[in-house]
Order: sequence, then structure tokens, then C-alpha cells
Amino acid sequence: MPQISPFVGLLFDRSRVGPLEGVTTPPYDTISPEEQRRYLQASPHNVIRLDLGEDRPGDDGTRNKYRRASEQLREWRAQGILIPTPRPAYFPYEMRFILHGRRRRIRGLIGAVELEEWGGSIVPHERTTHGPVEDRLRLIREIRANLSCIHAVFFEPSPPLADLLERAGRTEPLAEALDEEGVTHRLWMADDEEGVGKALAGQTVLIADGHHRYAMALAYRDEMRVAQGPGPWDRTMMLLMDAAAEDPPVLPYHRIVRAGAPPLDGTRVRDLQEVLDQVDDEGLVFGAVTREGGELLHRVARLEGEPPTVSALHRLLLDGRDGDLAFTPDAVRAEDAVRRGQAEAALFLPPTTAARIRSVIDRRETLPQKSTFFWPKPRTGMVIRPLDPPE
Repeated sequence: MPQISPFVGLLFDRSRVGPLEGVTTPPYDTISPEEQRRYLQASPHNVIRLDLGEDRPGDDGTRNKYRRASEQLREWRAQGILIPTPRPAYFPYEMRFILHGRRRRIRGLIGAVELEEWGGSIVPHERTTHGPVEDRLRLIREIRANLSCIHAVFFEPSPPLADLLERAGRTEPLAEALDEEGVTHRLWMADDEEGVGKALAGQTVLIADGHHRYAMALAYRDEMRVAQGPGPWDRTMMLLMDAAAEDPPVLPYHRIVRAGAPPLDGTRVRDLQEVLDQVDDEGLVFGAVTREGGELLHRVARLEGEPPTVSALHRLLLDGRDGDLAFTPDAVRAEDAVRRGQAEAALFLPPTTAARIRSVIDRRETLPQKSTFFWPKPRTGMVIRPLDPPE
């Protein structure tokens, strides 16, 4: 891993904005238009106004959602809505949740990680596309801040990090929020008394969530180096997690095939629940829903190859078809698209593991776009890393 550094963060003043549930959001690329409207209505200080503002009639090159976000951030800082931490720090982060009836907790450390080109000690596992990178680039040019954490995992144990997280967890958090999915997010501020930054320097990091934001950060760094030289844009805000110790859940993105359903064989089963009960990453078993004669047909089928299943599915059935696909982690939503006639098929994938994704990287391969849904996701707005003025 490149150098990880503490930073001065911006935190919402809860005496001014109230509970953090009203001003924080999930990552921008998981928010539907309906959810966007709900967050805009939740509070005049919701971070959605910075991260995913509205397009308005008459917007142009001089007046648009990116400029409005920049003005809003300046106002909130000037008014004390967002206040800086008293010193540069690391930010231990914890998410508590229930999955499959089991209470879970995963933890990591938020810091400013030095950017490097893909393929060194920071590696991707999914492909990126131009549109989302350009959107995030237009935003950071105006707002000059990291609003949300890139989520990354590593695979070699780090006792100093484990000790730091354990100590932090025994104290009252600096910030806490309960999200819409029942996940409790907790944030602390910590100094690097045990040399955690140095201990993590030898790790290889896998981007779990935030490939487009990392690609944007590289592009912005290159722009700013030409314009102003080295600066805070040489690093980006990242949540680092020990995948072996924390075992973060890796849920699937299901495929909605809008047109031209691939040939589908397999065993017919009763309903969507039976599909989801039978999909299996180790056995390369996926599910499908199609509509025939006004009736929904549910199937499960087995693929040939090596896991993860999503790689085999794209190689054998969906190669070159990304333009025909939509992606969702919500299986009911995928099935409903077929029921409503909005899609010809829905393909259902099993959960996988961070270790299995690492095996793809070790084979010098990448997964298709929207292959994994690391969950839970760190909450946008728990801490913001400003880039201007330089740290």
C-alpha cells in the first residue's frame, strides 16, 4: 500500500443539523431518483446537495449542479454547519448489522491514501466506464473535496490496526447514524500512536467499492499537478479494511436483460425464493426469470469454468452485451422488471467472497462491470476531506 496519512476532516455539527440520519446518505451511485428526492427533502443540510444535486432547467456551463454544490459547501463551512477537526487524524469506522439472521460487525480505518496508477499495490477488480468518471471529475473540480470514502480491502493481518480499532471501539464514537437498512455506522477520531500507517505500507489493496471515484482521483491529480504541482489531490480518502479479519459480505448485482435474452436451459423451480436458495458461487449455479405466455418462469442452471459465477456468466452468455443490461442488488426489483414487460430476462447471481475476488486478480483478470456489491457501504457525510485550501 502507498503511504496512508491522517487528515483534517469536516464533520457535521449535530447541534446545528440534528441526527446524522437526516444529513448523510449511501454512496451516490446506489441512490435511485426517488431516494434522491427523499434525501433532498430530509434536510436543507443533507450531503446529497453536495454529492448528487439536481439538474435544473436553464443549467449551462456557468450555472449547474456542480457549481451549486461548491457554493453550498462554502456556505456550510462559513456558517459552522461543517466544522473541521482540531488536528489531522485517522478515523476508525464501524458498521453493525444483521445478515441472514446473524448479528455482524465490520471495522476499518479511514485515511488519506497516496494515489498510484492501477496495478501496483492498489488494484481494481471491475472495469470502469467513461460517463461516471467524467461526472465525478466535474464535481471535484468545483467542490474540491472527497465527500465519500473509497472502500478498499487487504488480506494480510495487521495487529497494530486491530489494536487501534479495538481501543476506539471501547470509547464513545464521535459520530453515529442508523441507516435505512438497519446498519449502525460509528466513527471515531484517532492518532497514529502505534504506527498503523507504517504497518499498512506493505499491503496490497483491492478496491471493493469506488472504482470510478478512484479513476477520477487519478485524473484530477494529473490535472492539478500540471496546474499547481503536488498537493492534497495526490491522495484520496479511503476506508481500509482487513478482509481476512472482518470478512465483509460481498453480495451480488443481478442482471436485468432489457432485450435479446440469452439462451437459457436449466431446471425449472417454483419461485424467486427457491432461485435465491439454490444459487451457489462455488458450484457456478445462477438463476433466471423469463416471461412466457404471460407466465413467469423461474430456473436455475449451472455454468462451466471457475468461480466467481459472474465471470463465467459473462464469458458464456453475456459477452459484449453490457449495453443491453441494467444492474441491481435487489432481486425483487429484477424479477419485477420482467413481470412488467420492461425486460426479457433477469439473471440472479450468488454472493461471493473477498478472497475469491482476490483470486481473479491473482489470475490477472478483472470482473465485469457491477459484479460485486460489498455491503454494508460506508455512509457519505460521516466525514469529509477538504482539498482546498491545501493541507
